[in-house]
Amino acid sequence: MAPDPRGPDHPGASWHPSPNSGSRRDGLTPSLIVLHYTAMDGAQAALERLCDPVAEVSAHYLIGADGTLWQMVAEESRAWHAGAGEWCGQADINSRSIGIELDNRGTHPFSAAQMAVLEDLMHGIMQRWSIAPAGVIGHSCMAPGRKFDPGPHFDWQRLARQKLAAEGGHGEGPQNASKQPQLFRNLARDAGFTADVDDSTLLQAVRLRYQPWLKGPLQPADFSPLGTACSWT
Repeated sequence: MAPDPRGPDHPGASWHPSPNSGSRRDGLTPSLIVLHYTAMDGAQAALERLCDPVAEVSAHYLIGADGTLWQMVAEESRAWHAGAGEWCGQADINSRSIGIELDNRGTHPFSAAQMAVLEDLMHGIMQRWSIAPAGVIGHSCMAPGRKFDPGPHFDWQRLARQKLAAEGGHGEGPQNASKQPQLFRNLARDAGFTADVDDSTLLQAVRLRYQPWLKGPLQPADFSPLGTACSWT
């Protein structure tokens, strides 16, 4: 594919076009940012796959572990990164979002250089499309049980401190938390986790986003971060 004559949408990005894209459906524009890890052996392997027409996957951006930034799909276009799932009761996340892939296998922390570039990129995207912090989600948030990225090593709290992601709530959950799965489900739904999954899968998805260090059955601490409404719509 020829380089886009307009150049990349974000300063510092290298244009590396992927054929795996199309127009956003139903007149939708980006209201979400979905964060992923590549789970591949290096950024070059991920870049090749995201631009391979046989693979039928893509993302708008890829950030290498060393901070290299590639843009593969124009922000105004629909990349193929999210797949089946929903968020805040809305499907076709690809038409509603900008996808960012991070070079990481999900087994270790994300590098300082990579996080710095991600933060700069997110600032730009959120300004260009008026995306609120509540509109920044992980792949695991909208596809619980099917996807687990950006995984337990991703520093959501760092983004939240910079208003680049929603902060979790505070306070104490019910002391009989293990007997309150429906209350937890209701709060999770109000926070955006509306995919049709069982209780344990939902709990895992909420923990991945807010408190991946928690283990075991539903407990009072699981209720604390929930409270962000679907204000991105």
